[in-house]
Amino acid sequence: MLKEVCDFDFIFRAGVWKPRTSPSSFQGAGTEALQWLQEVKQQFGMEIATEVATPAHVTEALQAGIDYLWIGARTSANPIAVQEIADALLTTRSETYRGGQLKGIFIKNPVNEDAALWLGNIERLEKTGIPVMAIHRGCAHKPCWAMAHYIRTQRPDIPILLDPSHMSGDATKIPSLMKKIDELQLDGAMIEVHYNPQEALSDAQQQIKPEEIGKFSVVSGQRSVENQELAWLRAEIDELDDQLWETIARRMEVSERIGEWKKAHGVQALQPQRYEEIVKQRKEWAEQKGLSEELVQNLFDAIHQESLKKQK
Repeated sequence: MLKEVCDFDFIFRAGVWKPRTSPSSFQGAGTEALQWLQEVKQQFGMEIATEVATPAHVTEALQAGIDYLWIGARTSANPIAVQEIADALLTTRSETYRGGQLKGIFIKNPVNEDAALWLGNIERLEKTGIPVMAIHRGCAHKPCWAMAHYIRTQRPDIPILLDPSHMSGDATKIPSLMKKIDELQLDGAMIEVHYNPQEALSDAQQQIKPEEIGKFSVVSGQRSVENQELAWLRAEIDELDDQLWETIARRMEVSERIGEWKKAHGVQALQPQRYEEIVKQRKEWAEQKGLSEELVQNLFDAIHQESLKKQK
């Protein structure tokens, strides 16, 4: 069905073991689900992939003829766990299971923005001799483009796929994120799909229906190295701008609550001494960061005036 709705290659992936925050949430169907993946492979001729978090998972997945493995963000945050998986792969890399052989392993970025750790995990896995590909899923529903930019700069030979589902946590944002594949010259996408997202046992809010995949395309023309670098830098700027305005918006919400408190206690909205102390601190901070006093003064004045409006 999936191959009928779009014109690019597919790997069918499904989490058999689901590392979850709460033990009461869905943890995956376990080993039994490996049989379901085998059925997909046999009936539709699609390559299959599943997530592994332990050496035992690796053994079971290979015995089931899984074509690709992926290491999730939680496991990627633990270099000891990644090394244990790499060691398990080293002992089996030359062995064949059920007529198939492992074709590659995907490694997601850690849950926290740690580019060096992500690169170290890639290097650990490369020692197995199995092709390694990076999955950029962002961190805490933020793109963290600087982290992926670092990997692309350090290792341009490593394919990088985008995970817009986890990056956004919102299915409605997936189309706009998919455009980044062309802008940043990424190599594909890992997208969460469910025939009825509302009934999904995990991450229902970030899943799309199978027929929606046909709207996307991961085929793009090549850019010059200079233009590609500029695209990455602009992505970083856009993300920082988003964070800046989100922070200002949250600050205004707190200012509004301060205004309510001041009104309830008969306190004037403008507190000159407090304002002068903050301006002094910000100017000292600006000097340490190499920013001009004029820039800091103008920005803070504008923010402060808006805060006073909220408080009044």
